[in-house]
Amino acid sequence: QVQLLESGGRLVQAGGSLRLSCVASGPTFSRYAHAWFRQAPEKEREFVAGCSWRGDTSNYSDSVKGRFTISRDHAKNTVFLQMNSLKVEDTAVYYCAADFQGSGSPGNEYDYWGQGTQVTVSS
Repeated sequence: QVQLLESGGRLVQAGGSLRLSCVASGPTFSRYAHAWFRQAPEKEREFVAGCSWRGDTSNYSDSVKGRFTISRDHAKNTVFLQMNSLKVEDTAVYYCAADFQGSGSPGNEYDYWGQGTQVTVSS
């Protein structure tokens, strides 16, 4: 069983930066692909960024490509999402997800999900 706990969400001005963290429990962190999704009010959840379990592939949605970066610290069982040049439309609850030996792609089935952390970008 994997548990994911996100943190780092807060209110930030447009153009600013924020780094989200997701700490994963369990001894098999390196065997999982990890991804970030987000859900804005009255919108469906959407894929933001993902990293394959081997760490050789990263995927990003077009809306965040060039602004967001996903990374992992295996020693700390932590996944990060560095968000730069934030826009008002980035406002959402951000979720961390894990997929056993996955590719970190948007269409994959993710086995585990965190509770989410709120990011609000003001104009």
